[in-house]
Amino acid sequence: MSTIDPVMDDGGQVGRGGAGIAGEPLPRFDSPIVPKTTLAGRALVAVVAIMTFLATLTTGAAMLIRAAASDWQSDVAREITIQVRPVAGRDIEADVARAAALARGFRGIADVRPFSREESKRLLEPWLGTGLALDDLPVPRIIVVRIAADAAPDLAQLRQALADQVPGASLDDHRGFVERMRSMANAAVAGGLIVLMLVLIATVLSVAFATRGAMATNRQVIEVLHFIGAKNSFIAGHFQRRFLMLGLQGGIVGGAAGMALFALIELGNRWFPGTAGGDQFGALFGSFSIGLPGYVAVVAQIVLIAVVTAATSRYTVNRMLETIQ
Repeated sequence: MSTIDPVMDDGGQVGRGGAGIAGEPLPRFDSPIVPKTTLAGRALVAVVAIMTFLATLTTGAAMLIRAAASDWQSDVAREITIQVRPVAGRDIEADVARAAALARGFRGIADVRPFSREESKRLLEPWLGTGLALDDLPVPRIIVVRIAADAAPDLAQLRQALADQVPGASLDDHRGFVERMRSMANAAVAGGLIVLMLVLIATVLSVAFATRGAMATNRQVIEVLHFIGAKNSFIAGHFQRRFLMLGLQGGIVGGAAGMALFALIELGNRWFPGTAGGDQFGALFGSFSIGLPGYVAVVAQIVLIAVVTAATSRYTVNRMLETIQ
């Protein structure tokens, strides 16, 4: 009479083997602990791919906004504005010339450009419209002052000199605008981090449900392994390896799609220079390139999502095995 015992092989297969008549082995029927091809597995790959794609878009957008804001801040910080308002009984042209001369005399000033009356009027057109007669209005004159690279002129002293020698003149270093821009960039980065956290949470929940479904489908095999003494780490290890591969597959698909999208947008921006859309993109995001750090961050996200997928699967399996008596 033959005996049949459950057998575990090194490949994680579960079968039945034993000794038949005259010691002949019985046929072996192998079935994997975690099926390699299932509808739930393909659905999980799709979910992970979508989550990775969204994470890639979020990371790229945050990096673009941060880089663009840094460039804007650098440009604005190197430029100050002197405003000369008309004062009764004084020659506005002489006041503008005097203010420009004062600015040129300060160390660290690279360029001083006074705006003409016509140029100053055109600055008001976006708010007042065109065709208005502004000759009778006290339109202030603007002087744009560029600061030399790596220079730190004494703006407080320049502001005081203007107040003493040119009545109606004031200096604006755009500090408030720079602070608002920095706050907006930090808020965008913080929002991106929140979105990434939500993506990871959604991935964890999806993997947990998929793992429970896989265990429910193979519950009899898992119970047999558990009762014959297989350690929880042995069973959980097979789930971890399987879901690690699913996470890598989905992460690679989603990450590659995100990187391809950024590459296409960057290429399109280079193909259409001088157009209205290209100029707007250039003004907002520069070359619209996330650069090498951006692509490295996307690869790191792919690895992170795969690791999170595997760790979530292992944790879920261990928790469910604890309920098996």
